[in-house]
Amino acid sequence: MSKSPSNAQVTVRKHLSSSILLWMRTDQPRQTGMDHWKGPHSKIISATPGLQEYRQIHLAEVNPGLWPVTPDVETDIPIERKIDGVAEVTFQSPLSPLLGRKQTRLAYKDEINVFRRTLLYAGLPNSSRWYEVAEPGDKTGARSLIYLRRKDGVGAGDFRKLINKELVPALAGTGVLRELRTQTFLPWNEKLWDTPNVAHDNPADQRFHASVILGFTDAQERAGFLHGREIESLSNTLAPLTSAIHAYDVSAALTYVKDGTILPHYQQ
Repeated sequence: MSKSPSNAQVTVRKHLSSSILLWMRTDQPRQTGMDHWKGPHSKIISATPGLQEYRQIHLAEVNPGLWPVTPDVETDIPIERKIDGVAEVTFQSPLSPLLGRKQTRLAYKDEINVFRRTLLYAGLPNSSRWYEVAEPGDKTGARSLIYLRRKDGVGAGDFRKLINKELVPALAGTGVLRELRTQTFLPWNEKLWDTPNVAHDNPADQRFHASVILGFTDAQERAGFLHGREIESLSNTLAPLTSAIHAYDVSAALTYVKDGTILPHYQQ
């Protein structure tokens, strides 16, 4: 690995973000749906007032799960619940979601054209955290998006503490990451994103409670990390409170709104 571990304090920026997990329609080619999301649908969301950032996380079609086998933890991604992509929306303020009702109505109408299931996960203000782990000029060439489910009986506060106080310092300390973002979620509520003619089925035992995005220089660096010594220690940190670790291969991360500005063309 190219960097030595660091114990330095990592700067963090805290935000209000939501993630909408997306499954493409199966009555048309998957790529048709991915292209519509990337094109016409992105313009609807980008025009929403009050956005700090809008990013699409495109997930690889073949995604069995990148996290290594961990005792008593589900690391294989069930094919029937495998996600195709995630809309990552970050707001300028807690009032920003109220400004976007017009665009939300347009998004509702367009969803049936591309998606068969959509699930929105929201968090409290400051529960979305972006850590400055890269040096200026460092590029992220490969990513993994990880969804975490807590075990029955584990409290939300204890799980947040696990993510923010144990997992993040361990990840940042590896010195190999070019990107590190986390979200901890409020209890899932269908009414927050109840679009018509699209499924929102989300059984309690399938729900997630946090997400982590890891960025690397390239796919080789990512593979080295996921098969290296650090991962066993991270698994041991997570396993006592975690029932599932679904680590997705990210095929593209496309930013359409950055620092509150709509970009003329998405950035990768």
